[in-house]
Amino acid sequence: MSNSLLIDRLSAELPPVRRRNPARELAVVASLGALELALVLGVGLMRPDMASMIGSPYMIWKLGSLAILALLGCTLAVRSFVPTASSRKGVTMLMVLAVAVTVFGLIAVPHPSEAASLAERLAPAQGLLCAASIVVLSMPVMAALGWLMRRGAPGNPRKSAFACGLAAGTLGALIFAVCCRFNDPLYIVVWYSIGVATVCTAARALLPRRFRL
Repeated sequence: MSNSLLIDRLSAELPPVRRRNPARELAVVASLGALELALVLGVGLMRPDMASMIGSPYMIWKLGSLAILALLGCTLAVRSFVPTASSRKGVTMLMVLAVAVTVFGLIAVPHPSEAASLAERLAPAQGLLCAASIVVLSMPVMAALGWLMRRGAPGNPRKSAFACGLAAGTLGALIFAVCCRFNDPLYIVVWYSIGVATVCTAARALLPRRFRL
């Protein structure tokens, strides 16, 4: 029996596979994020002074940076589900961008009080709660990206999983940013980074398990 005939017989009864649509997959992730944001706003968790703060340099930096990182992260994650795609360069560029916006925030965005101590600026008790909230808000998005990842065929599941964690973490941080009442860039950099890093670690450990590595 020839190889071509054998392949034809083996594939004859296979069901057709639905072609991937990256735009549709991004829309799924964006819709889930929008739903979470709507729920957060619906239960009244938005910071009460958002109307007066929305145009401030601090809020523009925080929301703008997170929105850009979340958009690029989700795009990178979805693209990494293609077998021929490499996410290494994209992840590196995204990390460089995150460092750049972090440094910009620490240098260019003023913090509320020059006299505040480091402990007061970091507020560890509230910071841990913020980081935990980001992790919780990121979980549905990470699950959705994990489901899309299993439907695809990533060439490097570990790096693809990390990209999923980065996308979910930054999107969760963006959603939480409308609730956070702290106006200190140092607080945002430290605790938001911890929250996103936790999500990346969880995604890196959990998502590749169904792939042969």
